[in-house]
Amino acid sequence: MPESAVPAATPAAVKAVSHQYPRHRRNVARARDALRHQLALWQVDGEVTDTAVLLLSELATNALCAKTRPGHEILVRFELNGTELRLEVSDASDEKPTMREAGPEDESGRGLALVTALAESWGVAPRLGVGKTVWARLLVKKAATA
Repeated sequence: MPESAVPAATPAAVKAVSHQYPRHRRNVARARDALRHQLALWQVDGEVTDTAVLLLSELATNALCAKTRPGHEILVRFELNGTELRLEVSDASDEKPTMREAGPEDESGRGLALVTALAESWGVAPRLGVGKTVWARLLVKKAATA
């Protein structure tokens, strides 16, 4: 099933876009590419873009790994409100992400530690219907003009 981009209904000062993806590992890269493209349109670049892409990658990977029935999709949403960039990833699991202590030999388990270290703030909210939305917020040094 192909991805779909749906502009979110928001006030004029807030810019937002959403993408829906099937739960497949290749779609983490597609979500990152969509974020890079959107940030370029909003004239957000540099370190903020690099950090946002890393955060989105971690959140989307967690959504793919969430325990849910096959066939459910993930929804990613990017919102720019003045100098605040909000990234959201929604999935059909009610299970909240938990911080793990990864050992030096572990290949996973560091995602939320990265999110905690790099995001201004982050959290989890219930989703209408089933599932949850995990979000992270970054500050943009200057407001985008596009």
